[in-house]
Amino acid sequence: MTAHTIADVFRKATIPETKLPLHHRRVINDILRCRTSAMGGIVQKCDTCDSVTHVYHSCRNRHCPQCQTGARLAWVNDRLNEMLPVEYFHVVFTMPAQLNPFALRNKKVFYNLMFRAVKETLMELSQDPKRLGADIGFITVLHTWGQNLLDHPHIHCIVPGGGYNPEKKQWKCLNGKFLLPVPVLRKLYRGKLMDFFIQAVKNQTIKLCGNLESYTSQGAVSKLVDDLYRKDWVVYVKEPFASPEALVGYLGAYTHRVALSDKRIQSVEENMVSFAYKDYADDSKQKTMKISADEFLRRFLLHVLPRGFRRIRYYGFLAPKAKPVRFKRCREAFNLRYTPKTKKEQSRSCIEIFKELLGIDLLRCPTCGKGNLITVGLIPKTSRLQMSQ
Repeated sequence: MTAHTIADVFRKATIPETKLPLHHRRVINDILRCRTSAMGGIVQKCDTCDSVTHVYHSCRNRHCPQCQTGARLAWVNDRLNEMLPVEYFHVVFTMPAQLNPFALRNKKVFYNLMFRAVKETLMELSQDPKRLGADIGFITVLHTWGQNLLDHPHIHCIVPGGGYNPEKKQWKCLNGKFLLPVPVLRKLYRGKLMDFFIQAVKNQTIKLCGNLESYTSQGAVSKLVDDLYRKDWVVYVKEPFASPEALVGYLGAYTHRVALSDKRIQSVEENMVSFAYKDYADDSKQKTMKISADEFLRRFLLHVLPRGFRRIRYYGFLAPKAKPVRFKRCREAFNLRYTPKTKKEQSRSCIEIFKELLGIDLLRCPTCGKGNLITVGLIPKTSRLQMSQ
């Protein structure tokens, strides 16, 4: 079976000439050009067998499926070096589909409200003396898609099983299967996100434009909120993984995942594309969906994040500013050292990351397997791709 890529689908789609945000055009352009002669590159020659290799540059766009491997490996390695010897939990916060249109048309504002609701829910309950009574730390990752590539915003969390008690100066472990009761998590999260949502609509931070104009009529938002309060929101908590390393390795795929990976694309014929998906409404059965290339492009662009938006965030003692003091205390509670990364370690190249973490030497000659590749020339970039057909 011939391997297909998202770029193959984009080439079959009709790129709109107007009404397409500039950063959306940038995503399309980058994915089409990634690792092609259009990006430019280098000419490498083996110092042993004299074979010549052309290496084209990556686009490094975070929405490109070809450019996430190095970043994912580095992220997983950094998290493994920070692990505490406790159980770790995977928690997922979702919301009813009625809120999806508000999120889609107010991405930055709404996604920030989701992060805030998750943060305050976990922090508030964990610090309650009747619950855990300790400071916790956790990592959050925003996903905006479902398996069918339509909008489905939700937040994944990595939560250590316990927290630090500053009064007793010691780590406080769990009592039970999870550090916080799921029904209480669900109720508090719903209340917080709804409160933030109502305030954002009132102060017009959330814009009621396009299909949302119907909510400008008196009482429409209040009726929606009442309906949402009657629903059972889903907060999903998985059982602890066999080890912290297993959880971080598993979630590493989530942190740097794009809406749909190349490997899920099964065929691209004329202007139609087929891709694999898991139907959670039908006992998680593996199925195939066939849609037009134009519809595929439309769905893919639903998940392009605002420029500069951080989809991975750290809270509590895992927040960057808290690590030198609060996270250090947690490590010391287990007689573990905490050594911050140096600037040199933070700026490792992709070549160094692959060699250190996978044992793959990208400078080893692929022809003879013995010599080293030496850069002997540059391949200039070509002009930018035409963005419409």
